[in-house]
Amino acid sequence: MTTDIYTTVTNQIIDQLENGVTPWVKPWRADSSADHNLLSKKAYTGINRLILGMAGMMYASNTWATYKQISEAGGNVKKGEKGTHIVFFKPIVKNEVNAAGEAEKKSFAMIKSYCVFNLDQAENMPAPAVVPNDIGGEFTPIISVESRIIKTGAAINHGGDAAFYMPSLDRIQLPNKNTFSSESAYYATAFHELTHWTSHKTRLDRDLSKGRFGNPDYAFEELVAELGAAFLCADYSIDGDLRHAGYIGNWLKVLNDDKTAIFKAAALAQKASDYINTADATVDAVAA
Repeated sequence: MTTDIYTTVTNQIIDQLENGVTPWVKPWRADSSADHNLLSKKAYTGINRLILGMAGMMYASNTWATYKQISEAGGNVKKGEKGTHIVFFKPIVKNEVNAAGEAEKKSFAMIKSYCVFNLDQAENMPAPAVVPNDIGGEFTPIISVESRIIKTGAAINHGGDAAFYMPSLDRIQLPNKNTFSSESAYYATAFHELTHWTSHKTRLDRDLSKGRFGNPDYAFEELVAELGAAFLCADYSIDGDLRHAGYIGNWLKVLNDDKTAIFKAAALAQKASDYINTADATVDAVAA
């Protein structure tokens, strides 16, 4: 295959990304399992949702509070426990005089970091009120897909308001099934995270250590995961649509910098989808 063909195909994809991609909207709604504050009961949003979602995999509770909030509630943080740092953005408006001597308002956001603790890190706390999980409707599982996911042996937690794969724990986190807009949206998201899951050194050994949000390695792995999800959705006749808007710009840079990138990503995605389609942890467990 010549470089010209690489360029032609890649340019077609770049054109689609630039002109034909609708903004991605997360296909689930936050339910009562989302990480939230002890006093306000409000679910954390933005980067805090991701930070606490990942940190929360170590705990059973989805409630967080500052040291002061825990103390005021009559409890205390257990000795030796370390808090999790999250951020707070506060809008600031200042009245200034510009070069022309005219008054004008300038606004900016002040970022402040503070520490919260999961309620599992506290003791002597009053029992939390039980909040009914009343979001979402009926979820009708697709048996063939459920069976395939089970056979992979992947460790999957449900709950919260974020979807991700954590390499350090080799575990996938997904929101509850009935909070997704459709069964297809759930399975497309699950396939995306399962593609990341195949990167583990005991499986297909894709090195994710260099990937940081916003850099080319991260964007490339996300491209692999999106393609893997697309291939698997096609395999199971699922109308899945992810197209993460936050990654599009990074994908474009990767594709523009390396005209073979989409072919490399597609090959890795196909290898990942083949692995997911043939893995059978239930047979391995019996054999062991």
